[in-house]
Amino acid sequence: MSSSSSPQASSPQASSPQASSRQVSSPQASASHALAPYGWDENWATAFAPYARQGLLPGRVLRVDRGQCDLVTPLGTVRADTEFVVPRDPMKVVCTGDWVAVDPDGDPRYVRTLLPRRTAFTRSTSSKRSEGQILAANVDHAIITVSLALEVDLGRVERFLALAWESGAQPLVVLSKADLVPDPLGLSYLVEDVESVAPGAQVLPVSAATGEGVEVLAAIVGGGTSVLLGASGAGKSTLANTLLGEDVMTVQAARDVDGKGRHTTTTRNLLVLPGGGVLIDTPGLRGVGLWDAETGVGQVFAEIQELAADCRFHDCAHEAEPGCAVRAATEDGSLSVRRLESYHKLLRENQRIVAKTDARVRAEILKDWKRKSAAGRAALEAKRGGRGR
Repeated sequence: MSSSSSPQASSPQASSPQASSRQVSSPQASASHALAPYGWDENWATAFAPYARQGLLPGRVLRVDRGQCDLVTPLGTVRADTEFVVPRDPMKVVCTGDWVAVDPDGDPRYVRTLLPRRTAFTRSTSSKRSEGQILAANVDHAIITVSLALEVDLGRVERFLALAWESGAQPLVVLSKADLVPDPLGLSYLVEDVESVAPGAQVLPVSAATGEGVEVLAAIVGGGTSVLLGASGAGKSTLANTLLGEDVMTVQAARDVDGKGRHTTTTRNLLVLPGGGVLIDTPGLRGVGLWDAETGVGQVFAEIQELAADCRFHDCAHEAEPGCAVRAATEDGSLSVRRLESYHKLLRENQRIVAKTDARVRAEILKDWKRKSAAGRAALEAKRGGRGR
């Protein structure tokens, strides 16, 4: 049937404002159905409404490379340029997991704007400028993957957890390759060790080889969007393939000498899971620098925050102050020295990062340095009996 014979096409109401309004809103109505597997919901529909009235289409970013991105839209998967999004601000670049408004026509298409992110997993880059880098956006679950082929680095787990909590996502620690620890008692001890540094986060041993923990993990990621995070060789791509039910992601064997692998995944890819939910697989991360993650650090070290409430001084640094409840806990063994040292390390690192963009924080650091220097000089004078230098 030709369009000219359609009753709607021949109707004089087709060009009326009311009809135009219906035509503009119809892509959004279809989008709520077509994009539902990718996480589209009523809240996203509400956020997108102003752009729908402009005739733009919603889309979710599947992957980004070289200033372009692959988007899934109500029209299917399209390739779009990102040049209209502010390129000089690394926190506003288009990222895997973003929801965007895109031109429905044109070659090439253009991403016109980003919808406000619900969550964003951000790290500091390894460059001297220490800029923030968005790794994944609009994530509900941050799956921190730790391989049991190597000795578990608790400090690295704490670092990932701090970033995950700061992002707004719910962290989950997956101990992959659990089949390499056949002794159930030994495995339970490893789980307990990680649980001790992961308050508020579930710790789940998983084996893609035996299927252990896979059903539990699939149930968790079945609700919302999840991102796989971890070092190269941690088994992220294997886990992704297991959850997808097919070999979508290439898997490379880890080196026997140190258990490390090459970068199997080179881009961040958004994938729809057959059992529901969306998964973002990421390249292995060699560096995991904090980026304005003070709140996340506080959540990772919740027990230290609780102990600090009983310190004599409200601004106690838990170093050499009298009446420090945190130091007392390390002395009686209820808090490990390693745990406190890791807390101090992450706080100092985060403070340095924040100070680069916050003049007030820089002034506080300088003031604290002067105070400590003066206290050190006074202590030296007292030790020398006031005779001076």
